[in-house]
Amino acid sequence: MHPPVRTWPEDSKESIAFRSVEGVPTVEPNDRNRLGYYVFLYLEGQYESLKQAVRIAQARLLVPESEAYTTIKNALVSEGLEVNE
Repeated sequence: MHPPVRTWPEDSKESIAFRSVEGVPTVEPNDRNRLGYYVFLYLEGQYESLKQAVRIAQARLLVPESEAYTTIKNALVSEGLEVNE
């Protein structure tokens, strides 16, 4: 048997970051995971802007990068966060 998977609390930065990318179509789920990780790094302050984090993630997107950015930004704003473009 494998160990149980522990999830982050719903209001944690990790949960918010990965939830924000759920609506972004990607080639593989792992691309979405990588994108979520970079959004998390942005929320942690490791990137100056969300656009920078989305670009650097280099996720294989099925939509233009600008559309992915808008989707993520809207999700973060709906969570009550301010987004530095």
